[in-house]
Amino acid sequence: MARASGQTGGTLRGRRPKGQGPDLREAILDAAEGLFSRHGFYGVTVRQVATEAGVDTALIHYYFGAKRELFDSVFARRADVLNDIRVEALRAYETGHAGAMTPEGVIEAFIDPLVELSLTNDEGWKNYFRLVALVNNTPAWGGETMHRFFDPVVHQLIETLKGACPGAAARDLYWGYQFLTGAMMLTLSETGRIDQLSNGLCRSTDLAAVRARLYAWCAAGLSEIVRRRA
Repeated sequence: MARASGQTGGTLRGRRPKGQGPDLREAILDAAEGLFSRHGFYGVTVRQVATEAGVDTALIHYYFGAKRELFDSVFARRADVLNDIRVEALRAYETGHAGAMTPEGVIEAFIDPLVELSLTNDEGWKNYFRLVALVNNTPAWGGETMHRFFDPVVHQLIETLKGACPGAAARDLYWGYQFLTGAMMLTLSETGRIDQLSNGLCRSTDLAAVRARLYAWCAAGLSEIVRRRA
């Protein structure tokens, strides 16, 4: 493990040659993100994160505190970016389609920014989407975590959907979101399940195929729920 020379007294150990401060903090977050996305919160130790990042465990505690605080920092880092992008996409759609919004258009505005980020093939975003899928399906504290980081943008989605589905019951819109988020996060996790199931006919990494189907599928289901309960 690399150590900076001449460190004494209260100087922290474990700095990597690539940089200090923000660079090192980001390296720790990247390492933790990758490990948490593969093994979940309980399957990862601070020591494993330190080894992956090439730092001392003391440095992780210095920057982040305990493991849960590190996890929350990992989760918050990209959540803020996603929320800003999606809120802007929803507002732009609403402004550009005043009086002519459709459920599919609203859903596309909400999901497509995530697909765009996945299309960059950035490993960090791929890991993050898998991590969100894991958290979204963790009964003990997953719902509370999703509530803290994503509720405002979900409420914005619901409000925008009200304009595209006049007369729809709020309860049905919330159920529609519940089903939508499951499909969205499973798809963005790119697990390879559909590859095996279809004997290669479909590929979980084929995001063009996802775009051609996911938004329409979610919108059709939501519209049918609203229609049946009208």
